[in-house]
Amino acid sequence: MKIVTIGCSFGGLYALMDLLGALTTDFPAPIVVVQHRSSDEYDEHRLAHVLSRYSALPVKDADHGERIMAPGVYLAPADYHLLVDGGQFELTVDDVVQYSRPSVDVLFDSAARAYGPGAVGVLLTGYGRDGSAGMRAIRDAGGVTIAQDPEAALQGAMPRHAIEAGGAAEILPLEAIAPRLLELAKVAA
Repeated sequence: MKIVTIGCSFGGLYALMDLLGALTTDFPAPIVVVQHRSSDEYDEHRLAHVLSRYSALPVKDADHGERIMAPGVYLAPADYHLLVDGGQFELTVDDVVQYSRPSVDVLFDSAARAYGPGAVGVLLTGYGRDGSAGMRAIRDAGGVTIAQDPEAALQGAMPRHAIEAGGAAEILPLEAIAPRLLELAKVAA
């Protein structure tokens, strides 16, 4: 495992608080998150501020050209697509994908291309299909893909679509995802 990518939408804040709160300060891979949000929904850096109260890992909005480092949780800024490429972040204002910018598919697809079997994709609660194609790309590249159990999610559409598209190799309840990531980290060490 070289990178963990997480996508979520409706209900994602609460899912992220639980998931990040269960990870330890020595988690060895960077965590990159797309939470659907619009520029008028949050003040700049507010989401990072809220999540940092629950996470032992440092949380911040990603900057264009910033090196991807562990430990750390990097968030897609509002109204920007976030890509990973060559060990650094790229922010774009390209067209919306699946009605979203930032888009989970854009992040996951870039992680599949940049990290191949070293990529982990986690899809949490949310409406719509964003993340389905990207999860499939990570799985096809040999990476690990985990979907939150749609029956237990606040809104199960996103993980359900990824499962139906064949992108999710593992389906776990939210409380089992952090332990699974810690297990994957031990295997990779």
